[in-house]
Amino acid sequence: MRRVVIGILLAVLAYFAVTTLLVVVWMGRDQRPHADAIVVLGAAQYNGRPSAIYEARLQHAVDLYSSGVARLVVFTGGKEPGDRFTEGGSGAHWAELHGVPASATVIEDQSRTTYQNLSGTKRLLQSRVRDRPMHIVVVSDPYHMYRAITQARGLGFKAYASPTRTSPVSASRLKLTEAVLREDIALGGYLLTRGHA
Repeated sequence: MRRVVIGILLAVLAYFAVTTLLVVVWMGRDQRPHADAIVVLGAAQYNGRPSAIYEARLQHAVDLYSSGVARLVVFTGGKEPGDRFTEGGSGAHWAELHGVPASATVIEDQSRTTYQNLSGTKRLLQSRVRDRPMHIVVVSDPYHMYRAITQARGLGFKAYASPTRTSPVSASRLKLTEAVLREDIALGGYLLTRGHA
């Protein structure tokens, strides 16, 4: 029995060591090829105003759009019960105020998870590119990139990472450590359920 317990503990430690390494490695990647779309993963909004975390992602997406990475930007995320505005709608509105024309925006506003953000994006964009995988640049926080890219590729996207460098989460070592540990757990949930994390 003791060997079983030790074996389980070692397996758990090995899992966290590997996933943490992957999360940290992907935190440093910033890929900006010419793509079909920039996809901004949702984050909290307050009565239509993006949170500081979401605003950092939005500003990064606007910068990517302005530099010609893609001609289309997808803003993702639904709303919590009682909210008047969605994350996707709030993000698109903010981006339009900061130079992205409405004609270049697509809003996915039904999702609540990263996987749903991406699968909803696929449904909205699937008619635009039919003869090859759609190329997307995913925008989120650095700690979130490995799982986001893993899920996007699992959905058939040719996905590239471009994390914001101005998120308040990245500015706090404690918050960043907590975020990385949450990613380790969320990644495990995704791998176990293949699509519901």
